[in-house]
Amino acid sequence: MFKSTMQFVDKVRSSVGKVFKSKLSFENNVTLTLYDANGRVKDVRKVHNTVVAAGLEGTMDQLLDSPTLAKPGWMEVGTGSPGATLLGAYVAGSRTALSAKTRSGAVVTMRCTFAAGVGTGALTEAGVFSIVTENTVPMYLSASFGVITKADADSLEIVWTMTAANA
Repeated sequence: MFKSTMQFVDKVRSSVGKVFKSKLSFENNVTLTLYDANGRVKDVRKVHNTVVAAGLEGTMDQLLDSPTLAKPGWMEVGTGSPGATLLGAYVAGSRTALSAKTRSGAVVTMRCTFAAGVGTGALTEAGVFSIVTENTVPMYLSASFGVITKADADSLEIVWTMTAANA
């Protein structure tokens, strides 16, 4: 006599919690162009930079119905390395108002020119700020770079390009 047993097992798998993710990131680039007294280009640098915590908070604050934080409007240069909130060694008298701030799509471009006699020395850092008072927080963006020697007769143009993108 044969005894036979048959068993069927159905397994159903279901995945729960799968979603599409979108993450906002800010890509930043800085172009520094040094001009001599006659307007001739002496040096051009392109560097990546950092959006510091205050910059992230300030950017998000602008989405509120009534923003409470000031928008960036000034740049400053220094001779050290930027910290999390300020430049490492700012050049006295170098905080300068932006000459232009524009937006095209998800790209904001900020321009500033440090005229002859302003922000001179062996520069290695720059920052974007939301207050006119030098060496004062909050700093939105910072960048460090190899030495750019800005003589008294030279001018320096810094163009900061901030791009919001899905990561």
